[in-house]
Amino acid sequence: MLILSELLSNSYRHARPLDGSQQVRAAWRQDVDGAVTISVTDGGGPTRPRPASPSLTARGGRGLTIITSLSRAWGVRETDGTGAVTVWAELAPAA
Repeated sequence: MLILSELLSNSYRHARPLDGSQQVRAAWRQDVDGAVTISVTDGGGPTRPRPASPSLTARGGRGLTIITSLSRAWGVRETDGTGAVTVWAELAPAA
């Protein structure tokens, strides 16, 4: 839930909605090996997501570092022609 919350918050704060529809898309799926991938797709923004190194007193900038700590991998996919950007995080299968 924390990863989904971080991805949605980043989308709301830094990106545009999809195709002028005022929407973003959240999705998750479980692979046959049990890994879960969580993703949020939006209309992209002026920059691409990357972890930051905020000061101790900064109010934000820690979300992708948290996602890095909680997931086994994360990344960004861009959809050609539409401007849509998907940020995803993959969680290891439950033990």
